[in-house]
Amino acid sequence: MSIAFSPCPNDTFVFHALVHGMVPGTPEFDVTYADIDITNGLAARQEGPDILKISYAALPWVLDHYDLIPCGGALGRGCGPLVLVNQDGEVSPDMLSGKRVAVPSERSTAYMLFRLWAAQNVPGGIGETVVMPFDQIMPAVKEGKIDAGLVIHEARFTYQNYGLNLLADMGNWWEEDTGLPIPLGAIIARKSMDIESITKWIRSSVAYAWESPEASREYVMQHASELSLDVAQQHINLYVNEFTADLGEKGYEAITSLLNRAAKEGLVPERDYSTLLKMED
Repeated sequence: MSIAFSPCPNDTFVFHALVHGMVPGTPEFDVTYADIDITNGLAARQEGPDILKISYAALPWVLDHYDLIPCGGALGRGCGPLVLVNQDGEVSPDMLSGKRVAVPSERSTAYMLFRLWAAQNVPGGIGETVVMPFDQIMPAVKEGKIDAGLVIHEARFTYQNYGLNLLADMGNWWEEDTGLPIPLGAIIARKSMDIESITKWIRSSVAYAWESPEASREYVMQHASELSLDVAQQHINLYVNEFTADLGEKGYEAITSLLNRAAKEGLVPERDYSTLLKMED
């Protein structure tokens, strides 16, 4: 069975047991490690992997072929993308009017949140968004190649090292505006698969990760070699939580709220997401 997820600490922590044969009754897995922007593209292909981690922002385009798995993904609080600038002193959203902003993808939850936030807070709107690999964004902002950057992943813990300043926290804005957690990464499986079994396997893998957190450490750090153990653990603590074990009512509400708002802004197709996401779990 094929599976694709990112090499980020939260994903390798969650899927360690599953892909190493530690969950009873599972098949052998052919694993592809790729940034979420790449897995978003894989999911859109007819020959895409059986199971994938993708962005919730990409979900509307794959729901005809894939089902949302109600566990294993990333939702949370206090873990949203950040907008950074290389400017001292007081900063405000007005600074972004007509400016160039680097983003990690135009089909990501980070970008979706940014566009929804900008529609409410940036007079006249952003001038241009420029797609860059996420690890190149902070250097580009520091060097003045771009006016601001939308950052994700461990950049939340390391942006001060570049001398950058926080202009806005998309997560704080979303939580204050909706009272809901932030939907970031979704786990999906082909509709032709045994969705019930896959759900049980992933939940078992999450449970194993929590019960034996040190078991996956070598595997996690092997794929996060540029991070310190401390930063990798912060990453896991932030993105692996109650919603990883089960989306639950609040998780589904957050996802449908995000996609419905995005549809009103013309960022995703308008569809009956409550039904498509199978909220009855």
